[in-house]
Amino acid sequence: MPRYAVGDSIVLKDGFVRTETAGRTCKITAVLPSEGSRPQYRVRFEAENFDRRILESDIDLNQSAPPSPAIAKVMDIQGGSWLKTSSIRVRK
Repeated sequence: MPRYAVGDSIVLKDGFVRTETAGRTCKITAVLPSEGSRPQYRVRFEAENFDRRILESDIDLNQSAPPSPAIAKVMDIQGGSWLKTSSIRVRK
């Protein structure tokens, strides 16, 4: 499950982009389908006019802002799938 949402500001790990700390900050423009168990994002730097695809492992979690409250709340929910099969009604 992705940790961040569209609009969140993140900092990429050192060495991913060869710029200073301020230059490693970007905004998430889209949450992409996961590559296996690794969430992917589309991000854009303020000084660029194109998007980059990154994996969640490329994000410096110590320097990035905490995840959006809505995403954090979903991550805190325990107990499997959001779909409750017992609440599905089937017409006979």
